[in-house]
Amino acid sequence: MLRRLVLTLAASAAALSAVPAAVPAAALPTATTASAASAAALSTPSALPAPAPPAGTTAPAGFTGSLGSPGSLSSLGPTGSAGPVPFVTKARTPPPARDEDSRDRLTVTVHDAGNGADGTYELRCHPGGGSHPDVSGACAALDRGAQWGKDPFAPVPPDALCTMQYGGPATAHVTGTWAGRPVDARFDRGDGCQISRWNALTPLLPTTRS
Repeated sequence: MLRRLVLTLAASAAALSAVPAAVPAAALPTATTASAASAAALSTPSALPAPAPPAGTTAPAGFTGSLGSPGSLSSLGPTGSAGPVPFVTKARTPPPARDEDSRDRLTVTVHDAGNGADGTYELRCHPGGGSHPDVSGACAALDRGAQWGKDPFAPVPPDALCTMQYGGPATAHVTGTWAGRPVDARFDRGDGCQISRWNALTPLLPTTRS
């Protein structure tokens, strides 16, 4: 009886030593699933807010995308062709030129010219205007006289050799501003040099009877 009990205890001990420690199988999938979820979260880019379009811009006609979405700039254009669609900026129209903005403003006073040319006239150039009878012709004459840096109102040089030619009693006085410089010039037709100086500014100065 004692021997049978000893043999039973020995068999039970051997059976217990042969069985390995049980590892909970459910614990391993849980850890693996958590690691995979973390890796997926790191590899997925986060959604960033779309940039706003620049101020003062509008989408071109036929553009159906969203100006704030990143993919809208590469959408199809109005004609259906692939390619970037640029923003359209509204152009500002400059204000119209005013007469008082002109830098070239002259007052021309003529005496003894005859043919109804005597009087005082206002002239504006760039843009043209005023009461002068030939605004465009007068401004063109001044522009020609100012080419290559010349002064159309320069007096006759003191050492100039002039012919003894009389061109009549007409006189003119021109005052104002031309090319940003003050003007105060007098003209007559007392000799050949003065006649040439007068004629160079026709029709700013009128054609006279000799």
